[in-house]
Amino acid sequence: MDKFRMIFQFLQSNQESFMNGICGIMALASAQMYSAFDFNCPCLPGYNAAYSAGILLAPPLVLFLLGLVMNNNVSMLAEEWKRPPGRRAKDPAVLRYMFCSMAQRALIAPVVWVAVTLLDGKCFLCAFCTAVPVTVLGNGSLVPGLSPPELSRLLARVPCPEIYDGDWLLAREVAVRYLRCISQALGWSFVLLTTLLAFVVRSVRPCFTQAAFLKSKYWSHYIDIERKLFDETCTEHAKAFAKVCIQQFFEAMNHDLELGHGHGVLAAAPAGSPAAPATDRAEEEREKLRGITDQGTMNRLLTSWHKCKPPLRLGQKEPLVGNGWAGVGPRPSRKEVATYFSKV
Repeated sequence: MDKFRMIFQFLQSNQESFMNGICGIMALASAQMYSAFDFNCPCLPGYNAAYSAGILLAPPLVLFLLGLVMNNNVSMLAEEWKRPPGRRAKDPAVLRYMFCSMAQRALIAPVVWVAVTLLDGKCFLCAFCTAVPVTVLGNGSLVPGLSPPELSRLLARVPCPEIYDGDWLLAREVAVRYLRCISQALGWSFVLLTTLLAFVVRSVRPCFTQAAFLKSKYWSHYIDIERKLFDETCTEHAKAFAKVCIQQFFEAMNHDLELGHGHGVLAAAPAGSPAAPATDRAEEEREKLRGITDQGTMNRLLTSWHKCKPPLRLGQKEPLVGNGWAGVGPRPSRKEVATYFSKV
């Protein structure tokens, strides 16, 4: 259990690196899933496009949702978005930063799926086989002899070599090479555009809004750390509360049993007896309760934490932010700054 606890603490302390690793694993898994996927084009007019659109769009959507579900910050973002303002106002910039941070990681696997699908070309071949220019690539003189439904039905069988019988009109290899060339061109263009977009988002955007970016990043980390510390404090309090309740239960049962047997043994233990350390430990457990010793008070505390979180101010009458730092009023001295941070 100690090893699992150490692993869990390591993952919590390195959550960002862990999520990056999970996103990378999902990206590799999406590529492996596509290579193991049995692509079966229906080879029917009207069905080819629908099947190809489903293969191109449905798995990326599932991978995107899985990326969001596996991110622990989803519940934190939903809680921060839906909570009542109370004594702490909600910052939309922080919510946007949190959502963008999660969306960037969750989009890695869908982007890999779409890129692999386009570079492979099967999906594009199935979707646009009926749009092949027969007059340019095939025997155009025979096209007027076919009705549009017959021509569409014949071209829809191009992805299926076992049932395609239109080599007299258009060689299947020519159509396949033509469509796969276009699909791969679109795939590399998609990879280039997503790479440029990622570069702009990750590198260029903070340069233009550095102050707002740093503030959003700081308070996003603060909300995450505050939530973890609150959960840890609640766990510690629940453990101490349960321990004290169980001790009181056994003490009461022991007292009732002694009264039932007519023994008046329950008396105060002397200072040097073995019961004294147990009493000291009980007092320590009571101190961990921080004065909250009943269910109703704890419920009110939890409700107050949700509805009216304390303001982000550690008791200073006039916070240092807004005077010398922002150019308003005299700049604070080093001694004042040191005193301020020592109080924080």
